[in-house]
Amino acid sequence: MLAFRPAASPDAVPHDPAPAPADAVDLLRAVGREFHGRGWSLGTSSNYSVVASREPLELLITVSGKDKSALQRQDFVRVDAAGRPCDGSGRKSSAETLLHCLVAELVPSVGAILHTHSVWATVLSAAHASQGALVLEGWEMLKGLDGIGTHATREEVPIFANSQDMPALARTIRERFAAADWSDPARPPFHGFLLAGHGLYTWGRDLAEARRHIEIHEFLFEVVARSRDIRPDRA
Repeated sequence: MLAFRPAASPDAVPHDPAPAPADAVDLLRAVGREFHGRGWSLGTSSNYSVVASREPLELLITVSGKDKSALQRQDFVRVDAAGRPCDGSGRKSSAETLLHCLVAELVPSVGAILHTHSVWATVLSAAHASQGALVLEGWEMLKGLDGIGTHATREEVPIFANSQDMPALARTIRERFAAADWSDPARPPFHGFLLAGHGLYTWGRDLAEARRHIEIHEFLFEVVARSRDIRPDRA
């Protein structure tokens, strides 16, 4: 199985262990309120998850069709590695749950996966879909991504065609992960991916890191898009 495991470092900032289910629910509700307020999770878009168990792999994830600014304690469901509800609640998660499960499987260090639908992610992912990736290069804020220590770096954000066929989409994403170079344990080949005309998926060792990765990506997406509107004679 493909696995990215970051190397331990004595200088590394410690990450919190997986929160208890009740705590995880409150943390995810807070993320929903923040992301809605910042325009990244409007309407009923987006889904958020935390890894609740590794053996067996289980995730706690938002249920389908909820306003992320007003998530309630009952708006979460526990699912197994195949995305099937396993808590007996009868609640249903998004069809995109399978993508959360895939990321948690392929990157065993992951503790949380977040998916947003911002304007800039939507616009740029559509504009660059034919290229297969959006390149972020030379920006200081790249240093907010785990393992990056300089602005003089190049980060590719893979872009996949949007699809309602989640098993097929998951297979395509799995192939992209398998083809990437994960040989450097301190520097993953990418920190997230885009669905064309849709939005961003990113992750982290815990919810705080995943939230930061959303913030960094969304900032850089806006910078890239707005930079293209500045002509040299107006700069």
